[in-house]
This record gives sequence, structure tokens and C-alpha cells, in this order.
Amino acid sequence: MKKLKGEHIHLRALEEEDIIFLFEVENDEDFWEVSNTTAPFSKFILKNYLENAHLDIYTAKQLRLVISKNNSEEPIGFVDLFDFDPFHKRAGIGIMIVKSEQNKGFATESLQLIIDYCFSYLQLHQLYANITEDNTQSISLFKKCNFQQTGTKKDWIYSINNNFKDELLFQLISEKC
Repeated sequence: MKKLKGEHIHLRALEEEDIIFLFEVENDEDFWEVSNTTAPFSKFILKNYLENAHLDIYTAKQLRLVISKNNSEEPIGFVDLFDFDPFHKRAGIGIMIVKSEQNKGFATESLQLIIDYCFSYLQLHQLYANITEDNTQSISLFKKCNFQQTGTKKDWIYSINNNFKDELLFQLISEKC
């Protein structure tokens, strides 16, 4: 599908071969705060997840796509759609790029591709992202892609440093109807 291929990267479905990458990412404690994870995932649980990854977004109400460079199928990150609500035409969005591939424009290109896919193919009216106040890279990324901060959830995230963080709500509303 051309909508999911950009100049440098493409978004693709999860494959069985992605189990090791998925295992490493889901069990990286640095990502737990933003993914609401509190315990490690076993390969067995992730294998079951992969077996159901083929489910249609309208059934599963979520979609995870792998970000890969155009010259490779090796994963460098994920883009997630969650809380998919076809009636209200909205979904939450999250993105993760491995540290070694950050600051190379891959997140921006991935976000632009998934925005286009959501608004043109899924016919969504809006996307939203929840970002902790100290995640300046994500705030910058989403602002760069025209998301607007529309709210603040005070003391929303309890961090490993035994303090609370505000979570910012960003929205992108399609101008198409």
C-alpha cells in the first residue's frame, strides 16, 4: 500500500520474525512509563499477541505497525493506533523509535504517513496523543506535525522517581469532513 511508504521508511504489519524486537521493546523499562507497563512480558504472551495481530482494526480497536527503513525489513520502531472509535471517528496514537535511530527524521516521516492513512483511508476526524510533560522530543514531534495541546491532566503519571507528572493531551483534527 503506497500510503504506508515514505521517502526513507515504510510502515508494515507485524510478522512472526518481529518477536525478538517486540520482546526487547516491551521489556525495556525506559518505555514502561509511556506505555503504562508495570511488569515484563513473556515471549509466550507476545507470541499470542502476534498470532492475533492480523485482526482488523475495526475488530481489535487497535493497530500496531512496524517502522522499517525502505532498504530493509528490520524494525526500528512502532507506531500504534489505540482506542480506535469508528463511530466518533477518532483514535489515539503513539510512536516509538529505538534510540540508535532517533533524531534522523524517521519519527516525523512515520507520523506523517500514519496521519495520512488515518484521515484518508480510515476516514478519521481526529487523532490524539498523551505525552508526559517532560517528554520534550515527543512534544516537539507532535507539534511539528500540527498537533495542538488542548489539555493537561494534572499529576496523571506516577513515575519511578516517586513523584507525579502531568500528562499533556495533544489533538490533530482533520479539516476534511
